[in-house]
Amino acid sequence: MNDLLPIILSIVAAIVVVGGLIPVLLKARKSSSTYAGTRDANDPADKAPAGGGTILDDAPGIAPDRTAPGPVVEPADLAVPETDVPDDAAGLELIQVETPAPVEGRLNRLRARLVKSNSILGKGLLALLSSDKIDENVWDEVEETLLLADLGTEPTMQLVDALRARVKVQGTRSPEDVKALLREELIKLVDPTMDRSLNVERKGAHPAIMIVVGVNGVGKTTTVGKLARVLVAEDKDVLLGAADTFRAAAAEQLATWGQRVGVATVRSHVVGADPASVAYEAVKSGIEQEVDVVMIDTAGRLQNKVGLMDELSKVKRVIEKLAEVDEVLLVLDATTGQNGLNQAKVFSEVVNITGIVLTKLDGTAKGGIVVAIQKALGVPVKLVGLGEGPDDLAPFEAEAFVDALLN
Repeated sequence: MNDLLPIILSIVAAIVVVGGLIPVLLKARKSSSTYAGTRDANDPADKAPAGGGTILDDAPGIAPDRTAPGPVVEPADLAVPETDVPDDAAGLELIQVETPAPVEGRLNRLRARLVKSNSILGKGLLALLSSDKIDENVWDEVEETLLLADLGTEPTMQLVDALRARVKVQGTRSPEDVKALLREELIKLVDPTMDRSLNVERKGAHPAIMIVVGVNGVGKTTTVGKLARVLVAEDKDVLLGAADTFRAAAAEQLATWGQRVGVATVRSHVVGADPASVAYEAVKSGIEQEVDVVMIDTAGRLQNKVGLMDELSKVKRVIEKLAEVDEVLLVLDATTGQNGLNQAKVFSEVVNITGIVLTKLDGTAKGGIVVAIQKALGVPVKLVGLGEGPDDLAPFEAEAFVDALLN
């Protein structure tokens, strides 16, 4: 037995030494594998950066002028919690996920906001047409009133000719009869037969793709945020793409709008990143996540800047490598009047506008711009902005709009 004791002790010592070496060898192997390019799934160095998100690879087929890192999806999927922390809140402020107001009947609920537009088109015309004597001077004033309301020359002449003929035939003077005639002719001009529905239905494996464009300062990012609320109120799964990469606050602003209704935003944290790349990644993520609608916010650009307009065309072409663009909405400021027509024509030539969003309609006495734009482009006004509130964007309804003008 005494002879076996040294042998047993030697075996135990060997086991202890080997056991101590195993963790060292495993650690060395892991380190070697990491540097060789095999990442450990639990390695914190591979996790998303602070602020949330997942780094996306560069998209294939993008023009070679891209210099910025890939965009970030925030959050990584659409299953956001009840509350979310915006990047600039540093963990101190929580954004409560809100329930947007119902879309149906929204324009009627916002009727009082059209009081300024009502002042010219409604009260002015009714006062003129209800006078005891309707002579050439009255018709000249009616024509001038309509032109001041930005109705446009051709629609103005069309409306005046129709009213003159009907007043002459019916010989009416009562305010009620005149109002009825005016309502009928205005509704014809606004044209309720135009298709004002948004193309937001999935097509097979692809979500509906929407691009929002316009000049600087018309409120595109805010409009995209409000429109996201409209779609969420209609039970759509939405993904936002912050392709306005030149204005530092634009992506943050859009992400905050999205967080308020539980909608994710694809964006780049690098100012000046290629907008087409961000748009591509947004559509790619939307396809992978099987959302209903991907909305792309673009940078404001002057319609007479050829380079910027070419860049906008590029954004659309790059998106179409993945999916067809279903809706291109042009955001116009109603207070700019006829200048908005010039903007609309150029944008329509570059990206084939499918609908108009008319903002600040509550802040102008020129509601006739609705008719002028539709006549000039053959494109319907689909949405109108009637205030600063988050749910003050309403689907445009021809009859409700005319009734609001005539009160």
